[in-house]
Amino acid sequence: MAEQLTITELLAKNPVVTAPMAGLTDRAFREILREMGAGLIYTEMVSDMALCYNNHKTLEMLPAAAEQGPLVVQLCGSAPETMAQAAQIVEQLLGPAGAGNVVMLDINMGCPAPKIVKNGEGCRLMQQPELAERLVAAVVGAVRLPVSVKLRLGWDAENRNVLPLAERLVQAGASAVAIHGRTREQFYAGQADWQLIAEAAARLPAPVIGNGDIASVQQAADRMAETGCAGLMVGRGLLGNPWLARDMARHFAGLPPLPAPSRAEICRLACRHLRRQMELLGEYMAVRVMRSHLPFYLKGLPGAAAMRGRLNGLNDAAAVEQALREFFGE
Repeated sequence: MAEQLTITELLAKNPVVTAPMAGLTDRAFREILREMGAGLIYTEMVSDMALCYNNHKTLEMLPAAAEQGPLVVQLCGSAPETMAQAAQIVEQLLGPAGAGNVVMLDINMGCPAPKIVKNGEGCRLMQQPELAERLVAAVVGAVRLPVSVKLRLGWDAENRNVLPLAERLVQAGASAVAIHGRTREQFYAGQADWQLIAEAAARLPAPVIGNGDIASVQQAADRMAETGCAGLMVGRGLLGNPWLARDMARHFAGLPPLPAPSRAEICRLACRHLRRQMELLGEYMAVRVMRSHLPFYLKGLPGAAAMRGRLNGLNDAAAVEQALREFFGE
């Protein structure tokens, strides 16, 4: 069973890791990524405080007991006691004692969003190494599941402290470290810098998962060869193109490549994605949630901009499907 493997073993079996993306890596999209062959799949960032207060919407963000793993639940917070309590809630529901589809908990120390760092969470924790260490130690001491940390290179170009901080967090008990190759100041601008990721992979006794600007199998192969990372985390490159997870997984498994998806395949998956959201959320919410996904399925195709505007004005799923079929010539 996959849940019996260590994180190192899971990454050796399949190094394709999908990133936590707020508002995007919900259950419907996670199911597509699993179907495509991704290895470790991260949930959206989940608030520790909201989880401890039994917030209904936050609980709904957790994987369902029937969802296939291996999954990683990412928690966001800044108080060690609250983070430990939230971790225990997740483990009880979805860890070895519960559904068993969650194989690791992740602590978010990389989110650059202003509202997150304003609360002392996300990347702000990289400026507070003592607190970051206490957070990891508290969560590790509260659960049996392994605990990972997602970091950036640092706060800004003058404070790229990922190496000493990562070493400190592994000593505190972190079983894996994911590193995005940008600083908080960069957000998602410019190119990701993988040099410090490679240094971390060489120095840390725990597996390192590299993240940033992987949009093709060739890029993935190059990053793996250059850095020696145990895994590669892909985020934005999967939006509208979950086939990238399939192609990466096949490459690392030594399998021959498959043809790129046709327009008809893209249309069918986009429509299926919408229908699955309807099953999970109901039509009203599904149509609105898919407004964040559908533009990526259209990206790069002639007439995509006009089509985005058209889709944003539609409020029922049948009309959205019809518009998509017309656009893709189905």
